[in-house]
Amino acid sequence: MKLHELSPVPGSNPKAYRKGRGNGSGNGKTAGRGQKGQWARSGGGVRVGFEGGQMPLARRIPKRGFNNIFAKPLEAINVSALNKFEDGAVVSVGELLESGILSKCEYGVKILGQGEISKKLTVKANAFSASAKEKIEAAGGKAEVI
Repeated sequence: MKLHELSPVPGSNPKAYRKGRGNGSGNGKTAGRGQKGQWARSGGGVRVGFEGGQMPLARRIPKRGFNNIFAKPLEAINVSALNKFEDGAVVSVGELLESGILSKCEYGVKILGQGEISKKLTVKANAFSASAKEKIEAAGGKAEVI
């Protein structure tokens, strides 16, 4: 099979339905919009979340706490994942991305304390949990905040 021999499965690529192109098309005149009313007009319709004047769902549901819309969420990694590196290595975001432990890191990384670490590593991260810092230092390594 070659590239020029490829074709879509029959029936998977239907012809575009052209609205408002004469009565013979089966979708002329009002073009499927019915007669009159809000939805028949150009630019008609209502905004997202509008429920016809009824109190919208987004306002009916109780809200609690504070959600910081400017928060920059850190990627979380457990100390057990750091055992992948050789003894004495310097581990930073670049190395974590290279090794495949992290797939993306937009704002930074936080090291959490789940699991055990057996290697002496210098770990450079944006944040550490208290238990993670303790475990890294107990293994003879260093936890540096960048």
